Amino acid sequence: METEVTSRWAEHALATLADAGLRRGGARRAVVEALSRHDCAVTALDLDDELRRRQPPVGRASVYRALEQLEQLGLVQRMEVCRGTAGYERVDPTGHHHHHAICRDCGRMVPFEDPSLEQAIGKLSESLDFEITEHDVVLRGRCENCSN
Repeated sequence: METEVTSRWAEHALATLADAGLRRGGARRAVVEALSRHDCAVTALDLDDELRRRQPPVGRASVYRALEQLEQLGLVQRMEVCRGTAGYERVDPTGHHHHHAICRDCGRMVPFEDPSLEQAIGKLSESLDFEITEHDVVLRGRCENCSN
């Protein structure tokens, strides 16, 4: 289900593509629309599977090319999710974000927000006299299913 936030992100992404002189149709639009339906990171292969089922289907090379362009424009963030598999997540233009706990065995990803972590990063920024413009936290371990 599309929310106002995901709709705003999709509009922002398509406008940014146009401002960069890139076409906003075809594969790029399909990838942007697919990403806007995901609340957390999604792998390129999962996007590829999703977009192959639509009409007209989007080719794998086009999916990867679109993801690379979106990453270069700062619209998505690439992250390793499991054993060399990359996940792509929307970058909210307002700066709102969450972090991830990822199972090393099965790749399960659990998004989380922690205000005390954000405060600690702010304090660290002050103590280092360093302006932190972005950060991401990934906790790796084993989920409950894989631990048993």
